[in-house]
Amino acid sequence: MGGWASDYIYRKTGNLVRARSNLIMLAFAGAALCVAPVIFVSHNVNIVVACLSGALFFLELMTGPMWTVPMDIAPDYAGTASGLMNTGSAIASILTPIVFGVVVHVTGNWNIPFIGSFAFLAMGCALATQIKPDIRVQTGIENKQSVPNFL
Repeated sequence: MGGWASDYIYRKTGNLVRARSNLIMLAFAGAALCVAPVIFVSHNVNIVVACLSGALFFLELMTGPMWTVPMDIAPDYAGTASGLMNTGSAIASILTPIVFGVVVHVTGNWNIPFIGSFAFLAMGCALATQIKPDIRVQTGIENKQSVPNFL
């Protein structure tokens, strides 16, 4: 959905910032807004499930635009950026449940990890304003004569 929406916005407006950065900000903000009620309504499982499902939707909405940003900024190094993104995602996927469990075990409070999640999502929304997909990084590969041809 995020890739489709990003491509649609870009085709309609021709504006990479709207298609990538603004959509990423919307996704972070939407996920944060969906996580916030979980902190206050933890006694109603149906509301918690709906809110966490909404948060997951918004996080997945971010996936497409986030993967296209390296191709917009530095296409010659998009593979390296993809590897770093995969590594970061894998490390976060491994550590998050452990940290969540440790925090709940130590504090006895299920709200603290969700407050932390909300804070990280809000920080991500703020930092997404710094993504400039319309400014290409000068990589030095543009001068193909300086790159040895091994093929």
